[in-house]
Amino acid sequence: MREYLAALRTELSIRSGHHGAELPSNHVTRVFPRASLPFGSRLETLYFGGGTPSRLGAGGMRDLVDLVRDYYELEPNAEVTVEANPEDVTSDTIEAWVGAGINRLSLGVQTFDDSVLEWMHRTHSASHARNAFAQARQGGFSNISVDLIFAVPAKLGRSWHRDIGQVLALEPDHISLYGLTAEPATPLARWMSRGLVEAMPDDSYADEFLFAHDSATDAGFTHYEVSNFAKPGRVSRHNSAYWTESPYMGAGPSSHSFDGSSRSWNVAPYAEWVSRLAGGGGATDGVEKLTPANRVTEKIYLGLRTTKGLAFAGRDLETVRRWSAEGWATIGGSMVRLTPEGWLRLDALAAGLTGL
Repeated sequence: MREYLAALRTELSIRSGHHGAELPSNHVTRVFPRASLPFGSRLETLYFGGGTPSRLGAGGMRDLVDLVRDYYELEPNAEVTVEANPEDVTSDTIEAWVGAGINRLSLGVQTFDDSVLEWMHRTHSASHARNAFAQARQGGFSNISVDLIFAVPAKLGRSWHRDIGQVLALEPDHISLYGLTAEPATPLARWMSRGLVEAMPDDSYADEFLFAHDSATDAGFTHYEVSNFAKPGRVSRHNSAYWTESPYMGAGPSSHSFDGSSRSWNVAPYAEWVSRLAGGGGATDGVEKLTPANRVTEKIYLGLRTTKGLAFAGRDLETVRRWSAEGWATIGGSMVRLTPEGWLRLDALAAGLTGL
């Protein structure tokens, strides 16, 4: 823990260009160059995730928030999120996290089926997940998101209807749903290549996605992005920045940043990240300058994945009319918005547009 926090302090010091010069307390940076953020800038959102930061425990997370505050200010209403495994949530950790200013919890439940959790190599149980949620509520978290995975292999016998019923019974403020995918060089990919596990058929995948949509919206959630549902006022402000092409800065191994015109990313291996920073260098591993064509493609894809929709060009009118006729989209003026059935075809539909 000490090694990680020391390396992160070095990276934030490099990124902020901190040499002891204080900036005015009212300084706010909206656009920043080269994925850096000047010392003293105010943050609208702060997200600890993309891994298992909850493993830092009570004191570690408190130290992590304090470290960030040494270089940057938080807006008074900043959204501060931590991703947590249910087994890391205790009354002590909740008290420390709330005391540190963390006001949003993203809980990686995945499923309430103990046999499927074991198959996923998760170390928590369904009862752990329910207890973690209850402790977070009792400890002061009024904004809790729950992650679930759908489309697991049918041979596991998981009841998706039961999982959706159980997550809705918890009354979370936000739900994120992700279809199971087999990433290269993972055990799941190897099992599938050997025929030991079969991916869920497309029709069943669609049925589970649409059942979740119907159930969550009936319960008062807004399906505001292809994978995300929120109660009123609980849309993830941080994740929404990614989908609206807002600049953001990432720190830590494998983190990504975007400065408005290019993306950069850090080295992925933890040991290399530590070593580079200890040697006085930066941790950046690569930079991608977005071309005009890249930007158009991303604008189309990102616009179609949210309920805000996309302004389409006149030459695409016939294309989006066909989508509407198929029930894949709705058209309002010059805006097209995909329906849940359309989101199931997101990649193909985005590729079908010629430009903006």
